[in-house]
Amino acid sequence: MKTILTLIFVLFIGVAAQAQNGAAEVKVETVTMSIATTTTKQEVAVKSENSVARLYMNKNYKVIKELTFTTKLNKAKLA
Repeated sequence: MKTILTLIFVLFIGVAAQAQNGAAEVKVETVTMSIATTTTKQEVAVKSENSVARLYMNKNYKVIKELTFTTKLNKAKLA
């Protein structure tokens, strides 16, 4: 009895959901745009600057680099 009432309830909810009217369709106006065919040329002035870039490294960089060496035996192997 319980399964029959459940089946009727589910069918009733399904029919009620399908019977509702959906929202009216909204029509969208299309806009046509033309393609621009003109090109512009920009001139760029080249400046010759002799600037010096300095890189300040850690004073122990070489020591740290040597301590972090890896060998073939350190690499993980697939089983």
